[in-house]
Amino acid sequence: MMRILFVCTGNTCRSPMAAAIAKKVAADRGLTDIEIGSAGTTAWDGQPATDGALLVGMERQLDVGAHRSRTLTREMIDTHDLILAMGVHHRDSAEALGGAGKTFLLTTYASHGAEERSVPDPFGADLETYRATADELEDAIRRVVDRLAAERTPPDLP
Repeated sequence: MMRILFVCTGNTCRSPMAAAIAKKVAADRGLTDIEIGSAGTTAWDGQPATDGALLVGMERQLDVGAHRSRTLTREMIDTHDLILAMGVHHRDSAEALGGAGKTFLLTTYASHGAEERSVPDPFGADLETYRATADELEDAIRRVVDRLAAERTPPDLP
């Protein structure tokens, strides 16, 4: 079982959308041994996803409605194999809690190190901004799942 954690600031926009997208992509590809969660570096525990995240989730058949925010903890870091951060400060916070070596920017991990940029925070923005963020997350997460599947597949033997 591989455990992946997506991390943003408040755990009400980007990371819950990312987790829902990752669950859907993994299920679509038949990857049943991946557990996916999310947390926020400054989250208030128990908050629902924002209206924008909920609406975009409904449009894309993503399960975001039951989401409740969680504050990132050392225990979460310890119990996850891969931590994918939305921004540099999220990565730094996860590494400070013991996640060095398994914490990456989402865009960096998805691009095998070719990109290093943050996923913009749609909090407080219009629905189009949330859709653009979801598009960016989906593209990166598809590449992450491709990478994970490739790394788990044994090479063809001659």
